[in-house]
Amino acid sequence: MPPKRRSAAPSAQLSKAAEDKHTNRVGVPGTPGRIPQLSLERHKDKEPPFVSLCQELRVTDEVCNLAWKIWETMVASVDIVLLLGIKDTSRKHWGACIFVAATDLDAMTFTITEVQKTVGLNVVEFFNLLKKMDINMDTISVKVNTAVSRLEKKYEVLLALFQRFERTCGKIYIAVSDNAGNAGPDAKQIMRSCWTLFLLAKGNVLQMEDDLVISFQLLLCVLEYFIKRSPPTVLQEPFKIAANGVHSTTPTRTSRRGLGRGARAAPKPADTDLRVMEALCKENECTVDEVKNVYFTSFVAFLDSVGLAGSQEIPESEDLSKQYEELYFKSKDFDARLFLDHDETLQPVKTDVSQLERTPRKNPLEEEVLPIPPQTPVRAAMNCIQQLKVILNSASDWPSENLVKYFSNCTVNPSEEITERVVNMRELFIDRFARAVGQQCIEIGSQRFVLGVRLYYRVMESMLRSEEERLSIQNFSKLLSNADFHTSLLACALEVVMATYDWSTFKSSSSSSETDLSFPWILDVFKLKAFDFYKVIESFIKAEPSLTREMIKHLERCEHLIMESIAWRSDSPLFELLRQSREQEGAVEQAEPPGMLNQLLQHDHTAADLYLSPVRSPWKKSQSVASSASQGADAQTGPSSQSQTSSHKHLKSTSLSLFYKKVYRLAYLRLNMLFSHLLKDHPELEHIIWTLFQHTLQHEHELLKDRHLDQIMMSAMYAICKVKNIDLRFKTIVTAYKELPNTHQETFKHVLIREGQYDSIIAFYNQVFMQKLKTNILQYASPRPPTLSPIPHIPCSPYKFSNSPLRVPGSNNVYVSPLKSARMSPSVMTPRSRILVSIGESFGTSEKFQRINQMVSSSDWSLKRGLESNSAPKPLKRLRFDTDGQDEADGSKSAGESKFQQKLAEMTSTRTRMQEQKLKDAAVDSLKEEKH
Repeated sequence: MPPKRRSAAPSAQLSKAAEDKHTNRVGVPGTPGRIPQLSLERHKDKEPPFVSLCQELRVTDEVCNLAWKIWETMVASVDIVLLLGIKDTSRKHWGACIFVAATDLDAMTFTITEVQKTVGLNVVEFFNLLKKMDINMDTISVKVNTAVSRLEKKYEVLLALFQRFERTCGKIYIAVSDNAGNAGPDAKQIMRSCWTLFLLAKGNVLQMEDDLVISFQLLLCVLEYFIKRSPPTVLQEPFKIAANGVHSTTPTRTSRRGLGRGARAAPKPADTDLRVMEALCKENECTVDEVKNVYFTSFVAFLDSVGLAGSQEIPESEDLSKQYEELYFKSKDFDARLFLDHDETLQPVKTDVSQLERTPRKNPLEEEVLPIPPQTPVRAAMNCIQQLKVILNSASDWPSENLVKYFSNCTVNPSEEITERVVNMRELFIDRFARAVGQQCIEIGSQRFVLGVRLYYRVMESMLRSEEERLSIQNFSKLLSNADFHTSLLACALEVVMATYDWSTFKSSSSSSETDLSFPWILDVFKLKAFDFYKVIESFIKAEPSLTREMIKHLERCEHLIMESIAWRSDSPLFELLRQSREQEGAVEQAEPPGMLNQLLQHDHTAADLYLSPVRSPWKKSQSVASSASQGADAQTGPSSQSQTSSHKHLKSTSLSLFYKKVYRLAYLRLNMLFSHLLKDHPELEHIIWTLFQHTLQHEHELLKDRHLDQIMMSAMYAICKVKNIDLRFKTIVTAYKELPNTHQETFKHVLIREGQYDSIIAFYNQVFMQKLKTNILQYASPRPPTLSPIPHIPCSPYKFSNSPLRVPGSNNVYVSPLKSARMSPSVMTPRSRILVSIGESFGTSEKFQRINQMVSSSDWSLKRGLESNSAPKPLKRLRFDTDGQDEADGSKSAGESKFQQKLAEMTSTRTRMQEQKLKDAAVDSLKEEKH
């Protein structure tokens, strides 16, 4: 049965040739001829409407069978009508099942837009349905999840680009031609051709089509191309003035006709008039140099490949559409031309503005505040790039004079070695960047590497300056000759740059934000071990105070990824350190004693400590500092190798100890979040689950090899619930796990069982985890269970430095941040940032500002800041709550401990006693049940 024709706007209608190609497309790459018809005899066991849908989508027998199997699995697992809550659910679900089956079998015979239109689903409904279908761990494979994630990311990028395209065109073109009899094209025709040419260029230039920044820069190149060829009557200022010089040299219509339809104009050098481009970049807050680079290195080559390089005419929309169809059918995803007609297939979910307007104000007596314009993806990306550029504007591509002095103070000057390493890393980076994004983007990769090098030298100088102040030395020979340190530092700088250019880095939904260039891509480029990279992250953040809050959070997320899984890969140096630790300390005390877990995570270790003191004595710090000061050229490395040898008892690896401290806190935070979703009614179990979890991390770390921290967490939770006779199934655990931040389907669907064999989390538990820890797990069912491990101090980010806003005591809504004059330059301020930093006359008098200053410098404020660096935790004095808009600093309460704090202390003490009694009672009850 031939496919149904779509009722769409003219731009979406396929030509006769395209219809023929549409019908004759092969389902399996490399198979010539028509798609084989479904064998109806083989599908008599299926519902006729389902088979009919398979015929409409031209699928193979194998796809039809697998799709029906998926459907039957769903029917057996859940009420389908309730699953989606819309009419005609069977047909919609069948379409999704067919898509899943075709993706799994690499036998896609239809495009995403075709299946959506055939079953009546728009893109948002389509993605939501696929997510809801994943009811079992084997319904949707990791392969399909990856494909859907890429489709979702591509759609988000296309939507963001089209929305910006529409807004920009609204400022460029007059909606309707002034002269109805004008023989030239009107604005709508030009926009249609412009968008289609952009889609064609994007598909040909970029291998990684979900790159928002390069795609947007390419879009500006296409807009510039059309503005220069548009009639002046359809252009608005300032683009009309900018294009005047081009129009004066444009051939007349008669002279263009003389070329003939089949003839091409002779190629001519690329247009170097940048006035239109500068106007576009100014309008869109984009860097001219970067857009110009995309134009000359990528766009000009594309124009030449499609025969448009020397033409002064506006390309025909039909011709461009035919070329795009080939690309669209090959990619088998969205028909992005439908954006032009606002086709409901590609429409996003609309926000109910009326609901926003009805949101109550905090204080109706306050003057109305100006609305803050929303941060669109493109604007957010451009703003992040501008902030990075401002930070690095004064930085150099080469070591500064201060760095050169540090180099010259070394026993052997490392300048030549450092420079050579940078050159080698540049070649590696640019090659891998071009392979990921597109060979025509080599120069773009080079630009980004330069920014990374500037940040690398800038942070290195800041680190050395801090080390000089800390240790009162200037000779850093060992540190500056350490290749791992330099590679990690430059890789971290490049990660900052790459993440800045990837808008999805700062999105909240991490599961769909990964791209080909996402972390840990940078580690693979330089063959850098994650455990070595982790050592530089904290010092990097401390050394660069201009990093934005979003970038600090991203680097913290990179650190978490390392602790969760990347550092546990089988080739990680972490396992060698653990082996050495076991040999030196014995199995009783490895990595980090559990007794240290309930202390705050506070330390003064720097990157120099972590890279150069792999083994360090835990003796008094004063001894360490004294030893450091006596070592001359090697003072920054801590105790010398001789002193390490003489103090061979109870030596610890500084990097390993700090790593485990952070792992424990991250692990407990993840457990605490999952526990709150699932076992609120059994609070006594959290401590027990944590004890088994912590025991595994400390004594059975081999279970983590090539696995994920969360896999151990879920297994520990299931094991304890099993021995405690709590009905908690893995399916329930996985369902709740999906709701946690920073989770991936692969974590519970693709778990290592043994070398080369992977299965679900259930198979891992049954075949590996339970077998390894059976004896230990059963102890928790005993009347005398093992001693419980201390609960770690609830982890909070260690990266809350001076650049993060802090609330002023005595206020509800006053926050202070250090002034960054460079970032507040008018040239880089967006409409949003202008409003955020604008303080009008209505804000208050000078007396109010004086009061704020007094609150900032008050003793309470000093106490709060001092406690953050004090090793002795004083939790009750750190807690400060606003009650009905008031707190201790407003003068209404005494300077001593408030009644509220006293009450809080009493409640805490009472709760602790109740909790202890409850645990004792539970143990007694368990004992009685065992006797019976």
